[in-house]
Parts: sequence; C-alpha cells; structure tokens
Amino acid sequence: MGVAAAAALLIGGPACGDPPARNDDRWVTSQNTTVELDWDAVGKAYREAEGPEDFEQRVNEIYTGDEIISVAVADLDDKTQEVTGFFDRNTDGRVEDPEKVFTIKRDVTGPEAAQYQIAGHGPYASYRSPMWDIASGMAMGYMLSRVFSPGYAPVYTQAYVTSPSRRGALVSHRDGYRQSHPDKFRSGRSSKSGRTYGSKGSNFGGGKPSSSTPSSRPSSTPSSRPSRSFGGGRFGRRGAARGRVIRLSA
Repeated sequence: MGVAAAAALLIGGPACGDPPARNDDRWVTSQNTTVELDWDAVGKAYREAEGPEDFEQRVNEIYTGDEIISVAVADLDDKTQEVTGFFDRNTDGRVEDPEKVFTIKRDVTGPEAAQYQIAGHGPYASYRSPMWDIASGMAMGYMLSRVFSPGYAPVYTQAYVTSPSRRGALVSHRDGYRQSHPDKFRSGRSSKSGRTYGSKGSNFGGGKPSSSTPSSRPSSTPSSRPSRSFGGGRFGRRGAARGRVIRLSA
C-alpha cells in the first residue's frame, strides 16, 4: 500500500497550490525586457518627426532589440494627442495593454504653447519624463508644429496605426540603418529573442592584458630577497622555505 500511495503522488503531480515547474520559461517570450531605450532620443524623435511614418522609422532606429515597435497616433480631441509605441505581436494593428512600450501625450495649452510627456509601460513602467513645453517658433517637425498653424484641426481622429505591410518596410529600413551606422551598434548585438549580448565590449571579462616591464636586475647578482609577483605565471607559487626545519621525535 505504501508503494501504491507513493506512485499515486508521483502521477498526481505537484501539491495543490504549487505552480507546475517550467524549465523553458526563460526562453518562451520574445520580448526583451533588458533592452534599454534612450528616452531623450525618443523625445527628440517626436519633436522632429514630420509625421507618424517618420516617427516610427526614427523609433526603430533607436530601439536596439529584434522586435519592431509599431506606432499608433490618435487625436483624442482638438487639444490632446496620444502616441503609443507597442510590440504588435499578433500583427492585428490594435494596441493592447500588454504590448505597450511607451505613450506620449501632447496637450495644447494656449494659442502658441503646448506640452508633452512620455510614460513607459511594461518593463519600462518606471520611466516618466518631465512635462516638456513646446512653443510656436521652436525648431520642430511638422507633426508638432502644425498645431500652431492657423485653422488647426485634428487629423488623427481616426487613429493611425502601423500596418502589417508597413512592418516589413520598417525591418528593411532598420537593418539598413544599422549596417550604415556600425559605430552605434558595435558594442552590442541582439540575439534572435531580442536579448542583447556583448554590450560590455572588451572591458568585460576579457580586455587587453596590461603590459608589465620585466625587472632589469643583473642575473649574475642574486637578490637577497625572493621576488614576490602576484601576476602572470608566478601567481600561486611558493618561495623557498626559510629558517631551520625542526624534526620532532616521538
């Protein structure tokens, strides 16, 4: 009976309340939660973008992972615009909360003034930018400057969203950009899962060995003190024993 009970426990699996063991959890997701985003560069891209297509190209030049960041632009009313960057994993063109990377919210605060703020989501949820002011006459792209045009009316009342066909063009553009700017991507490469590796460069665990100058002590005159070196091949060697050896008899 004891053997039968033990077999039943093995077949029944873990106890109630214990989650099943998963050995592949580390690899099942394609989202790289360790890829850093240069938020200043994202803000600059938004200020300088000529439109949603230009902005999504700039964002994917900034992001160093394997995923493509899709973009949704929606004018919520005549003063407020919301721009969302997201990983469109199922390529349905819809923004879902688990897919969000960041949100940029822009508000018109006066005839010649506006402000915007960036907030991260998911693995980037800890980031929230200060409220940045923008004013008529500042150097900026058409996407922002048009709000100061006479007779301005919201354009994206029907949201713009990166289409699946557009994603293919973004991949080609991003790959070409990385090839033409190897200095920006030399220090880190991306795995197929989006994880970066090698970003520490030659200084992480394997830099160039430091050069050392050998001693110029004449070989014909032995030193009265043994050499103590803690580098190279002498590390761990013991010097000659000093003093007399005293043998204890029983």
